[in-house]
Amino acid sequence: MKWHLGQANIGVARYAYTDPAFAGLVDNLGCINALAEKAAGFVWRHVADDETAAGKDIFADDNMLFNLSVWESRDTLMEYVYKTDHVKILRKRAEWFVQQKGPILALWWQPAGTLPTPTEAKHRLQVLGLNGPTEEAFTFRQFFAEPDAVSA
Repeated sequence: MKWHLGQANIGVARYAYTDPAFAGLVDNLGCINALAEKAAGFVWRHVADDETAAGKDIFADDNMLFNLSVWESRDTLMEYVYKTDHVKILRKRAEWFVQQKGPILALWWQPAGTLPTPTEAKHRLQVLGLNGPTEEAFTFRQFFAEPDAVSA
C-alpha cells in the first residue's frame, strides 16, 4: 500500500478575522494556500465553504483557525513549510496566535487515494495531546515511518 502524509494544524487567533492587526496573516492566506497547491508533493487541502468558519465548525471556537492537508511525503511537506515564503508567515505566528498548551500540529500516514476528514484531524490532534507521539499521530520532531516501512 502507498501512503501519503496527513497534517492538521490549528491556532487560536488573537484578533478577529477583520481586525487590522490580523491583516498580515489574512491578506496573505490566498497566496500561501496557492503556494501550497503548486508545491511539489502537494496532494490535497481541506477547503471550507467559508475559510473563516472551518475552526469554528470543527472546534466550536470562533477564534480557531484550522488547516488540513495531504502531502506525498515528509520531505515535500517540510520543503513547503520551511523553504518557501510560508516560513515568513510561520515566523510571525506568535504575533497572531495565542500560545496553546496542547499540540498545534499533528501528522499521520494516510492511505493514498483517501482523504482525511476534519473530524479525523481533530481526533489526531487530541490523540497526540493525550498520548504524545505515536504511530497514530506524531510530529516532525518525533516522526514515525510509513506503516509499510515498519513491516519491511
